[in-house]
This record gives sequence, C-alpha cells and structure tokens, in this order.
Amino acid sequence: MAIEQVKEYFRKYGMEDRIQEFDVSSATVELAAEALNCKPQRIAKTLSFLADEHPILVVAAGDAKIDNRKYKAQFSAKAKMLSPQDVEQLIGHRVGGVCPFAVKEGVTVYLDVSLKRFETVFPACGSGNSAIELTIPELEEYSGYADWIDVCKGYEAE
Repeated sequence: MAIEQVKEYFRKYGMEDRIQEFDVSSATVELAAEALNCKPQRIAKTLSFLADEHPILVVAAGDAKIDNRKYKAQFSAKAKMLSPQDVEQLIGHRVGGVCPFAVKEGVTVYLDVSLKRFETVFPACGSGNSAIELTIPELEEYSGYADWIDVCKGYEAE
C-alpha cells in the first residue's frame, strides 16, 4: 500500500511519526481541510500530468487551479491530467492520496508558487486519509522537487 511506502520513506529521516492518519477521508481538499481543521488553501494538493510523455506532479495550494495558458508556456503542451488508472501505474499512488513522496522513478515534481504564501502546508501521504504538516523548506527537501513554477490561478494572496 502506498502509505506504507511513504512511511518507509519518512522513516529514513526519523519523521514517520509526523504522518497523520484519520478515521475520515481526506481525499479532497475540502475533506482534508475538515480532517485537519485548517483552511483549504493550506492543503498541498498534488496534481498528476504527462509532460513530454513523462509523468510530472504539480504540488499547488488547495485554492489554486491550473491556468492552461501558464501551463502551456511552462511545459509547451496543453495541461492533460492523468486518468486514475495512469496515476496509480505511473506515479505509484491512488487518486486521493497522491503526494510527492515515495513516487516511482522518472516522476518529476514541481512546486507551484501558490504554496509560498504559507509557513506550513499539508500534503497527503499516499492514502485517502493521511497528511503531514511540512514547512516550505521541508516540502522542498522531501519532495525532491525539480523547480518552483507558476502555473496556477484563482488563489488569494495571503
């Protein structure tokens, strides 16, 4: 199960005990915010795409939406999210638990600037009922991100 892989990943850093598991679903931004008792924008949602035939993840704030124009300028292609089957096969996590940790080899992780408004954010941990609170520098370190990008719209400045 993907959450076990994420726990194993964080165990290397002595951080597996920071993973929170809930009795309720956290598979959407709204459900995660409710489970964590935080603002939805602090949920670090992880979106799965194909860019140049390679799987990529874009981690963005919970209130951000992909801006097709910005995405195309960044990746020279139209934003096309992966199907749920492709997400599990190419990324290694199921929809609802997708996160930038313990992903399959060849997946490139990008962090969207919409996250920079917050001191800490809550990405999922491989299941539809888990999360971890990370500072932005921790998210950078543990996600193995390739770059900060600006491909979103619709979020409020804090």
